[in-house]
Amino acid sequence: MGRDFSVIATLFFKASSLQKKRAILTVAAIAWGTVAILMLLAFGEGLRNQMVRARRGMGENIAVWWSGETSKIWQGLPEGRRIRARLDDLDYLRAKMPSATGVLGEMTSWQTTLTWGTHTITGRVTGANWEYGEMRHHYPREGGRFFNANDQRDKKRVIFLGNELAEDIFGDVDPVGEVLQVANVPYLVIGVLNEKLQMGTYKGPDSMGAVIPITTFSAQWGRQWLHNVVFKVARSEDMPRARDEFAEALSAKYRFDPTDDQVTGLWDTAEGGKTLAAEMRSFQIFLGVIGALTLLVGGIGVANIMYAVVKEKTREIGVQMAIGAHRSWITGPFVLQGMTYTMLGGAFGLVVAIVLVLLFQMVPVEGNEALEFLGKPTLNVEIAVATAALLGFIGILAGYFPARRAASVDPAETLRYE
Repeated sequence: MGRDFSVIATLFFKASSLQKKRAILTVAAIAWGTVAILMLLAFGEGLRNQMVRARRGMGENIAVWWSGETSKIWQGLPEGRRIRARLDDLDYLRAKMPSATGVLGEMTSWQTTLTWGTHTITGRVTGANWEYGEMRHHYPREGGRFFNANDQRDKKRVIFLGNELAEDIFGDVDPVGEVLQVANVPYLVIGVLNEKLQMGTYKGPDSMGAVIPITTFSAQWGRQWLHNVVFKVARSEDMPRARDEFAEALSAKYRFDPTDDQVTGLWDTAEGGKTLAAEMRSFQIFLGVIGALTLLVGGIGVANIMYAVVKEKTREIGVQMAIGAHRSWITGPFVLQGMTYTMLGGAFGLVVAIVLVLLFQMVPVEGNEALEFLGKPTLNVEIAVATAALLGFIGILAGYFPARRAASVDPAETLRYE
C-alpha cells in the first residue's frame, strides 16, 4: 500500500511539472468559481441578517389590532357596528389573556403642530403605555430615556422623539432637555430614538413619530377610545392562543361573533417572521443551487482537461500497463491530480472571498443605499464547510472518470498511437 502511494505521488508530481500552464489555468478557473459561490452565498446571508434585523425593528412576537365594523349578525345585534376598545379595557384584556406577556394601548393624533422657538412643523404623536418602549424597540440614544411608569401615573408632559422627526425640528441641536410645544402645550423632550432598521409599519416609520404617556394624551385630547391594541407573547408558538384569548375577551365585552375577522383581524408579526424565514431559506437554497452549478461547470472543465491528458498519454499508459504497472498506478495520479487542482483552486478562492468580505465589512453602511438594503456580506462556518464538501466531491468525480478511462486502455491498441 505504501509503495503504491509512493509511485502514485511520483507520477503525479512528474505529470504536474510537465503541465504547469494547464494546471495554473485549471486552478484559476476553480478559484474563480469558488469566489463566485462564496460571495453569492455571503451576500445572501447578509441580506437574511438584514431582513431579520429590520423585522425586529418594530418589535418581536407582537400583534397589532385596530378597530373595525362587525360583518355578522350576533345575538340579535345587527352587522355594521363599530367596535373600539377603551383605555380602561386594557386591564380587562390583561386579565383575560394569560398567554400574553404584555397588552398595551395606543392613541394617535396625526397632524399635530410641533413648535420649537420659531420653527413649527406638523407630525404624528402617539400616546402609549410606558412598556411600549421595550415592546416596540424604542431604544433611546445615549443621554436620553423613554418615559416610565411614574411619568404615566403622574400624567407628565414628557415626549420621546423619533430620530428623523427630532432632526426636522431641532437640526443639529441636542433635543434632550429642550421644551417642545405640542399642540400649544409645553413638553419636555426626554429622549430621541436610536436609529434602527424597520421593516413594516402600521402608522408610519417610528423615526418620524413622537410618543407621550397615554394618560397625558388622554387628558390633553380628552379621548378614551384606543386606535390600536398591541400585545406581545414570549414565543411565536404562543401567538395563536393569545389571538384566540383576545378575540374571546373583546367579543364577550362588546357582543360580537369572535370569529368575525372584520373585527378581530390582527397584524401578527410572529406569523410574518415565520413567512420571512421560509422565504429567505428558499432564496438561500436558490443561491446555493446557482453556486453549485457554477462549481460543477468548473469541475467539468477539470474533467475535460484530464480526459485530454489521458488521450495525450495513451501510448505512455499502454507501455506502463504492458510492463506490468498496477492499475492503481495508472488511475491514482489522475484522481489525485483532479482532487488537487480542485482543492487548490477552492483554497485560493476561499482566501480571496474572505479578503473581499472583510473589505466589504469595512465599508460604512450609513448613506450607502445598496448596503443598507443588502446588509454586509457574511461568511459562516456552514457555508465554508458546504463549499469544501462540494469541492471535494467535484474533485473526486473530475479525476475518477478520466482515471477509469485510462485504466481501460488496451496495451496492444496503444502501440498504434504516435
